[in-house]
Amino acid sequence: KPKEDFSKAVKANHHIYDYVFTDSKNERDFVRELDTSTSVVVYAKLPRGFFIPTPVGNYNPDWAIAFQEGKVKHVYFVAETKGSMSSMDLRKIEESKIECARKFFAKITSDQVKYDVVDGYGKLMELVA
Repeated sequence: KPKEDFSKAVKANHHIYDYVFTDSKNERDFVRELDTSTSVVVYAKLPRGFFIPTPVGNYNPDWAIAFQEGKVKHVYFVAETKGSMSSMDLRKIEESKIECARKFFAKITSDQVKYDVVDGYGKLMELVA
């Protein structure tokens, strides 16, 4: 079993575990903002084993996030973090998987779970509001 690279670990308060292993600087920045947000109740970096089957291959979103809204926890968000929001920067196959995920969540949740691609916490909050 390979050892974890703890240089990619971030100490977390609102994550389901004490530390979050991130894949990029963008994800580390995202974790820091989730962790200091008063709106975030809990979040999880989704494991590689969590995937959505699509016609172009399995798709693994990055995050599941639960928000506090008023006194009720009811906004749930599945997010994919990308350093750039430009579709020109996303490979076509990845773009297809993301579009399939949008349709998947729209079909199965009736707006109870929101899904989108974000480049950071600010974009996430725009979509949740």
